[in-house]
Amino acid sequence: MTETTTTTPVKNHGVEETRNGNYFTPRVDIIETENEILLYADMPGVRPDDVDLRYENGQLIVRGKTQRPEVKGTLIYSEYEVGDYYRVFAVHETIDAGKIDAEFKNGVLIVHLPKQEKVKPKQVAIRAS
Repeated sequence: MTETTTTTPVKNHGVEETRNGNYFTPRVDIIETENEILLYADMPGVRPDDVDLRYENGQLIVRGKTQRPEVKGTLIYSEYEVGDYYRVFAVHETIDAGKIDAEFKNGVLIVHLPKQEKVKPKQVAIRAS
């Protein structure tokens, strides 16, 4: 990743226990295109209404609330961990913060971080003589 992209200071992909309750670090893919940075955050078990995405002081804050699935019958064995998602990303100043947009599809949060016009690559015309 270059300086102009979104970076993440968090490397723990397990459960973080520094807050009340369990918080998971969602795994992400970050892709840079000519016009934007795309951040894909895997947040299974989160409903779209339970996602909280904020941009504050140069940081993109991702939170997702999960709820234990309702089980009918006697639970015999469980590996499903219940906990919320939390992750913070430093956003470079070349991102146009006023145009950040997001969508949520099939448990994946997709954040569009558009680049400012002045930092987008521009084709330079070459004159032939």
